Amino acid sequence: MAAFKYIGRNAQGAQIKGVIEAANSAAVAEQLSRQQVIPISIEQTKSSAKSVDGVGSANIDIGELLGFSPIALDDLIVLCRQMYALMRSGVPILRAINGLAESTTSPKLREVLSEITTQLEGGYALSTALNQHPKVFSPLFVAIIHVGENTGQLDNSFLKLATYFEREQETRKRIKAAMRYPSFVISAILVAIVILNIFVIPTFANMFAKLGADLPLATKILINSSEFFLDYWPYLLIGTLLIIFGVRYYLRTEKGKFMWDKRKLKLPVVGSVIERSILSRFTHSFSIVLRAGVPMTTGLSLVADAVDNDYMRDKILTIRSGIEGGDSLLRTAVSSELFTSLVLQMIAVGEETGRVDELLEEVGDYYEREVDYDLSTLTARIEPILLVVVAGMVLVLALGIFTPMWDMASAFQGN
Repeated sequence: MAAFKYIGRNAQGAQIKGVIEAANSAAVAEQLSRQQVIPISIEQTKSSAKSVDGVGSANIDIGELLGFSPIALDDLIVLCRQMYALMRSGVPILRAINGLAESTTSPKLREVLSEITTQLEGGYALSTALNQHPKVFSPLFVAIIHVGENTGQLDNSFLKLATYFEREQETRKRIKAAMRYPSFVISAILVAIVILNIFVIPTFANMFAKLGADLPLATKILINSSEFFLDYWPYLLIGTLLIIFGVRYYLRTEKGKFMWDKRKLKLPVVGSVIERSILSRFTHSFSIVLRAGVPMTTGLSLVADAVDNDYMRDKILTIRSGIEGGDSLLRTAVSSELFTSLVLQMIAVGEETGRVDELLEEVGDYYEREVDYDLSTLTARIEPILLVVVAGMVLVLALGIFTPMWDMASAFQGN
């Protein structure tokens, strides 16, 4: 998303300014209106304009290329839980955030909370101050806090966010646990390939050369690949690093991220797990914003960003466009082809009874249970693939190394 500088006036008539990341100026105006800010001017920053055109890369730093997040999810959960407890106890917002800034162990979060404290002292609303840090607090986070401010239920807003982040964290932990064994096996295979090329194959190559044996094709391929690895390993290492950073950079671009987000939903074995996990996140977050009192169309815009998948985001925005055009949620959900027939029935019942938020929560739980089952069987489904890979390596070694040894042993016995 691009960055936009804005100048506006709040409900008290005071002039405020800041920077918001959004898809376009209309989205910036929509965010400002939710914060009861009347925009005077909205201009795209030069650095973001270059980045959108593909000329500059000021918005992408080394930490992002390495995949580091500015704030850990654990820190956000603790922040929301502590703010909920302090709000319930009647502690003023300014004192609460100032205290959390001093007690947090995250240097980045401490810096952000200190800036928010300064902005609150300058008369900013909490949601407006949070909105100045889009890399830390998502639009969904800001919108729920804004609704809590206007309804006098700020403590409940922090509780909803804490619950949402805890569910998100639990899903990530389950995915990491399911992928731990396959990752270990793949890493062991890569290490074995390196050791074979550096130590094992050259030793056998020297032995075969001294004996003057006539080597089969598989052995020649192994020896040539080992020699290539030993001669050009610095270039292979540099090339691998360049490819990794190049792919990460491409995936940070709008086109690259969209293509990867679309393709990973079709990956064998894990694609369906990723899709159900995203749908679970969508329905849970949509239920939260509806319960918080956010209008349905505005809520869809917020959760479209919360799913963190550009392909699914387009589908959700299509649902929003259909609702804005006069269609029902059920009809637009059917046309999006995102949901199963069972989920569509639950949405239909929710619209008929006026309990869409409750039924969406049930839908989210349904997808979450499916993800749990898929993750519990994921390792069992990946194991045969890994066994085939390991068996292939053993077969290549047997054909390339042991076959000529058997031939030489047979020749010696014949003599």
